Amino acid sequence: MAVRTPADIDDDDKNFCPEFTHQIFGQNENIFGYKDLKIHLYYSAAQLNYYLSKSCSEKVDPARYDGVQADDVTRMIIEKLGIHPMDNLESFVTSLGKESNFTPSGMMLHSYKTHKDGVDQQFEIYKVDMSVAGFREYHEKLQTFLWWFIDAVSYIDVDDDRWQFYLLFEKFTVDGAARYSIVGYSTVYKYYAYPNKIRPRVSQMLVLPPYQRQGHGAQLLETIYIDYRQDLDVLDITVEDPSDDFIRLRDFVDCKACMHLSSFSPECLHQGFSDQMVQEAQEKLKINKKQTRRIYEILRLRVTDESNSEQFKQYRLDIKKRLNMPYQKEKSDLEKMRKVLKPEELAATMAGHSLQERHQNLEKMFQEQMEDYRKIVERLAML
Repeated sequence: MAVRTPADIDDDDKNFCPEFTHQIFGQNENIFGYKDLKIHLYYSAAQLNYYLSKSCSEKVDPARYDGVQADDVTRMIIEKLGIHPMDNLESFVTSLGKESNFTPSGMMLHSYKTHKDGVDQQFEIYKVDMSVAGFREYHEKLQTFLWWFIDAVSYIDVDDDRWQFYLLFEKFTVDGAARYSIVGYSTVYKYYAYPNKIRPRVSQMLVLPPYQRQGHGAQLLETIYIDYRQDLDVLDITVEDPSDDFIRLRDFVDCKACMHLSSFSPECLHQGFSDQMVQEAQEKLKINKKQTRRIYEILRLRVTDESNSEQFKQYRLDIKKRLNMPYQKEKSDLEKMRKVLKPEELAATMAGHSLQERHQNLEKMFQEQMEDYRKIVERLAML
């Protein structure tokens, strides 16, 4: 829970659960020795001070079970996250009085408003690095969210000055004074690109559960893009090991931007993928060739009339031609093997490579691609 006021502590609607716990409690996500165990980890919404507590209706008695102890869950959390939480609720409530002293570090790049449930909300995105006084300590608290919401998480080396950070806050007022609540953040690493460019790579991105599915991830990613597109030293912007959710987010943001480029007009899309698309997307939007091809396929689907059999057939053949490229290389390799392998060795190698199986695999991949692409097209239709 991200706590703004003491009243939030008793408001169950403000609670949110972790997506992953195996990184704390082991692959089976089991905690031994408790009945009706409840663990509460509170963060103050702005300064990210911690309060950690646990409760249960029953705990295993070591005297009855050969000295077997219940898992020390608070110790496990503290050691894994590297935190020093308060264990006194009164002290935590008192600390909330200092939330009004908080202002975000760094430079504000973007602000925007949303309207949800009849209420206007304001949000601000800040860019910051470790040279800003106090941010290193703040980031140490902020990064602990990753353990609960990003699989296979690892902390970054903050002593490397090529890291940059983008933080998203909700801004609200209490008694006429501005207050802030953390919404999410992203880390970006500036890789070198030969001979004299940089290639920023989005590494981590997190929007906290209460704010998900509301467009904040798109706002954050678009802000990062706009920031780097203004830098003449940037070759293109890449992403490190993206999750499925992030792939969809990136596709949406990139499609939204490419829709306005002349080389992605409906007429150009129907003519097929082109060098002009690659060049314009790279020069104006810093999108690399591989991602540009994907965006082309999504946007061409958007302007394709699926009820027009000939139009959709041309689209399907175009996608399958791209999907078939690995098979063409594989076919060339198999032809070489025919000359050197014994018949029984060749038969074993050829297993699963029949023309019928290849067509089935291509159709399966195409349908999976369409399922992903249609989700982006549906979201674009809502703009």
